[in-house]
Amino acid sequence: MTPNLTLAIVAGALVAAGVYLMLERSLTRILVGVLLASNGVNVLFLVISGAAGGAPIIGVTPKQDMSDPLPQAMVLTAIVITLAVTAFLLTMAYRSFQLNGNDEVADDVEDAAIRKLADDDLSAGSYDETVEGSPDEVGQGTSDQEGERRPDVDQDEPEVDQAGPSETGVSQPAGRRP
Repeated sequence: MTPNLTLAIVAGALVAAGVYLMLERSLTRILVGVLLASNGVNVLFLVISGAAGGAPIIGVTPKQDMSDPLPQAMVLTAIVITLAVTAFLLTMAYRSFQLNGNDEVADDVEDAAIRKLADDDLSAGSYDETVEGSPDEVGQGTSDQEGERRPDVDQDEPEVDQAGPSETGVSQPAGRRP
């Protein structure tokens, strides 16, 4: 098979249609999109592999007439992977249909809540880009009102207890006695 423009355009169209369908919310359309995209990639592998030749068996075909077996092996591997992904997506679509009565992918509740909080924060006017840094896990570094910084003790050097060294001879940070 000689590489030609028609097969390259067909491969591109299959991949483009597959990507378009994978962006849909229906699992059935996502499945068809995966199938189209994988078939487009398989055709592209075969187009790129070059002209068809004889069987790659030593002694049967002269070395200069042999075809490259690597693209064919890659296409076979891609077919097996596509079969596994198809089985997985079919199972997900069937289970979604059993639970919900349709195969639509629902919005993630946590994602929607975080998106709403982010929109509220930007629209409230309390968001201040001039404040550098961000609060840590326990909320230190900001005051009770959002956007205002309170002066904190330098976090690099812990306070030393006035009582002096502990039993081990090492000074302990304030409030941390064994």
